[in-house]
Amino acid sequence: MAAAVQKITEFYDWMIEVADPRVEDWLLMRTPFPALGFIAAYFVFLWIGPKLMANRKPFDFKPVLVVYNFFLVALSVYMFYEFRVTSWLANYSYKCQPVDYSNDPLARRMASVCWWYFFSQIIELLNTFFFVLRKKNNQVSFLHVYHHSTMIVNWWLGVKYIAGGQAFFLAMFNCFVHIVMYTYYCLSAIGPHMQKYLWWKKYMTQLQLLQFFAVVFHTGYNMTTDCPFPQGFNYAVFLYAISMIILFGNFYAKSYRKKEGKHKV
Repeated sequence: MAAAVQKITEFYDWMIEVADPRVEDWLLMRTPFPALGFIAAYFVFLWIGPKLMANRKPFDFKPVLVVYNFFLVALSVYMFYEFRVTSWLANYSYKCQPVDYSNDPLARRMASVCWWYFFSQIIELLNTFFFVLRKKNNQVSFLHVYHHSTMIVNWWLGVKYIAGGQAFFLAMFNCFVHIVMYTYYCLSAIGPHMQKYLWWKKYMTQLQLLQFFAVVFHTGYNMTTDCPFPQGFNYAVFLYAISMIILFGNFYAKSYRKKEGKHKV
């Protein structure tokens, strides 16, 4: 037991030692424990929340949801702009882009937007909070919980070790998807009379699937070339994107393929 604890301690010390020193003093980045604390609190809420709401009426968060989703649209626009402009100014390659760990202004600017992207994943935990308090428990699916909880881990590691480099591509693409997605949610939150303008939900899901296929292709290419980017992160991103294709593909089939089949009968 003592030997196992020692090995874990040594591994933890090594993880901290090899991390990017530029981000050490940034909010939530010194150690993994604050981020893990958010995830733990998230799962506790998932267990307690529905029980607390069982005999209560659902909350009406309509004005809050409009503001919240509009804020996430604005944040996603800002992050997309920063990823795109910074990568363009720094002459990033879409084929192979190592991480620039220097204190060059563009390198730090890229690291900064990576941190904002990580922090946005924590903000987005509120999605689940609103679902539970509105008694929309059917929306709290395995896909929903898996994605929201794992993205915090993924991007804490991303900022801590690879704040920049070719990881910018998947974050930038996802910010674009989020602009579309939170625009949809914002309009939907305004009221039922907006539904006639929201016929494009199916295509939004297709866009979400497209981003994961793009990440698989982009990362897969880098896994087969001699690119000075940590190969372990390439494998992790590749496998994560595959898992999202499976889960989103299953969601798409259940949500739209079956409905299309019923209309044809």
